[in-house]
Amino acid sequence: MPRSFKSKLFKYFLAYKPYGMLTQFTDNSGRKTLADLYDFPQDVYSVGRLDMDSEGLILLTNDKSITDLLLNPKFSHEREYLVQVEGIPNKDDLKKLEKGVIIEGRKTLPAKAKFLEIAPQFIEERIPPIRERKNIPVSWISLALIEGKNRQVRKMTANIGFPTLRLIRFRIGKLNLNGLRPGQVREIKVSSIHDII
Repeated sequence: MPRSFKSKLFKYFLAYKPYGMLTQFTDNSGRKTLADLYDFPQDVYSVGRLDMDSEGLILLTNDKSITDLLLNPKFSHEREYLVQVEGIPNKDDLKKLEKGVIIEGRKTLPAKAKFLEIAPQFIEERIPPIRERKNIPVSWISLALIEGKNRQVRKMTANIGFPTLRLIRFRIGKLNLNGLRPGQVREIKVSSIHDII
């Protein structure tokens, strides 16, 4: 799907990236990309990325000033993930995530972790479905980070013994999925940068 000509004003889009899609606009291997979702203006790009096997909220904009404000850990802007894990972590397990765990020789920054008693109601079945082992229960946690290293959430849950089965980014700063379904895009009006961060 072609992208339209460069826009003159700042544009902001929220998208629910589905499983199996790349957070980029082109791919030489023919995999699905953001260009398959919507006819975004030519100068709009994603603020940060999600892995191909992760889902959830993507902010796209041509406002370059927002990228560093949202992604630089020194500004402490949270990104919240809903994480389905193998097993049922207890309070001590979640405290480890909050205090930071060692990944590739480096300790992660403090985070917020919460056990979710029931699966978030808005979440639809994934296609294809996650792999489940009948003898091992699964559960959901919320994990809010102020940093975003490569595959960090997956590495953090694996570090404490609970492999990630499904990962959905629910929130970036003040923005959240708010009714978006997988594959949907919504343009938003931003009167001030404070609407986002």
